[in-house]
Amino acid sequence: MAKGSALRKPANDTSSDEFAALLDESLGGSTSFEGQVVKGRVIRIANDFVTIDVGLKSEGRVALREFANGGTGAPEVKEGDTVDIFVDRMENKEGEAVLSRDKARREEAWTVLEKAFTDQERVMGTIFGRVKGGFTVDLSGAVAFLPGSQVDVRPVRDVGPLMGQAQQFAILKMDRRRGNIVVSRRAVMEETRAEDRTRLMGALSEGQVLDGVVKNITDYGAFVDLGGVDGLLHVTDIAWKRINHPSEALTIGQQVKVQVVRFNPETQRISLGMKQLMSDPWDGAGAKYPVNLKLKGRVTNITDYGAFVELEPGVEGLVHVSEMSWTKKNVHPGKIVSTSQEVEVMVLDVDMSKRRISLGLKQCMANPWESFAEQFPAGTELEGEVRNITEFGLFVGLPGDIDGMVHLSDLSWDKAGDEAIRDFKKGDQVKVKVLDVDMDKERISLGIKQLANDPFEKVGVVAKKGDVVTVIVAGIQDNGIDVTVQDGIPGFIRKTELSRDRSEQRPDRYAIGDKLDAKITNIDKASRRVVLSVKARELDEEKKAMADFGSSDSGASLGDILGAALKKRAEAGDDEDK
Repeated sequence: MAKGSALRKPANDTSSDEFAALLDESLGGSTSFEGQVVKGRVIRIANDFVTIDVGLKSEGRVALREFANGGTGAPEVKEGDTVDIFVDRMENKEGEAVLSRDKARREEAWTVLEKAFTDQERVMGTIFGRVKGGFTVDLSGAVAFLPGSQVDVRPVRDVGPLMGQAQQFAILKMDRRRGNIVVSRRAVMEETRAEDRTRLMGALSEGQVLDGVVKNITDYGAFVDLGGVDGLLHVTDIAWKRINHPSEALTIGQQVKVQVVRFNPETQRISLGMKQLMSDPWDGAGAKYPVNLKLKGRVTNITDYGAFVELEPGVEGLVHVSEMSWTKKNVHPGKIVSTSQEVEVMVLDVDMSKRRISLGLKQCMANPWESFAEQFPAGTELEGEVRNITEFGLFVGLPGDIDGMVHLSDLSWDKAGDEAIRDFKKGDQVKVKVLDVDMDKERISLGIKQLANDPFEKVGVVAKKGDVVTVIVAGIQDNGIDVTVQDGIPGFIRKTELSRDRSEQRPDRYAIGDKLDAKITNIDKASRRVVLSVKARELDEEKKAMADFGSSDSGASLGDILGAALKKRAEAGDDEDK
């Protein structure tokens, strides 16, 4: 492959003359080729190598791939081309010149890059490889390092679309002696964004529709990059339907079309909306959802005070906890319905000004109070379980999973309510009578004592006011004694009525179970008690004795009269015994 020197050329070879002139120009009169970039002519291309004549005694070979841009793509060279080439050595052990196209391009590029770095100008380059901590960039032959943090203004998950694309970079640092260049794509984008931001802020107005990219997602919304400036897209402005978290509708990097809802030039805060670009589903909702309409919906959210039901995308109604069940009053809504459950509801009220629809769940079920009233009218006798005992009565379970109440006053004819309630405990099976059903207040009044006849009704039949009856002492009080008249009728004798003699007016003289005669002085139907008096009976007997046996004016003493009366009574008793 040895050739004659480029200085010994054929006499009529004009191309050789031109090449020699180019060579002289590139060498600048120097006789040393090594370490310099010279002009060379492509002799042939074969076997992935390019043979180049640079005017030395022998040609050199360069790998074809070195003529590809950035080491990738199709080689940009053909036979006969004049190219810049770097001479590593004039001759190797095979006698060939050691040449490099990459080094030639690098030397050329470094000169251009140093000027751009000094002038703080942007340079064009292509990302062609990935290395630890970043990427490699071809800057027209010079290889630069692009840190991962300098690729974009925000983290880029996939850099694939950027590979092989010619784009601008800013040189952050370069050291020719060490061959190090650090570039940034982010710096270029920030400069561009600053320009775009100034231009955008000057033209921004409320109601304007813009294209943006979702930059970040938070619990309360998403930040959208409008091209140099960010705006907040609140979660309530993403869609007309309920969205619990912005990530349900958006992803980072997503292209979105938004409308400027509010813009404050002073704080430069921008509020954006997406739903404003869609038709409002509430338009005509008043006519679409009339009161008493029954329809099906899906539970979207459950709170302490009720459940939200979606009637259509963007239109929700609230089922208040009080409208969820006829019988379950003090339970959390989550124990009645579950999220995503399909339920049947009734429209109770529509407030278009507040965009609220009140719904009822229990209205789509049979009213157990109405069913009970039809099946068990007042006077019906039932049996149920004591479900709860309170200070004012018993709650008894009834058919239809509802409760009725037996008030203290309806427990017993004979005992006081607070005493009678002690005879019952939770879980007892009891018989009751339906007294009243109030469907509006959802109350059922029950009675236990009404299962038996009222013993007080016998008063006036077996005994009446003025009668002297035999009673049994039932209780001792400080102010008198409780007694039982015939057939268990309660009565009371006050302390002052226990005797005409003051010394005998002591309740402690009596014991429970004692029998005595007393006169009925009053029948109190309000308190259901018969009022009696021993004193009145004694006075009546005294008057009668006076009438039968004389008066004190005739000279007979009261003792004589009473003694005669008592003797007569005793004799009458003896006659009856005979």
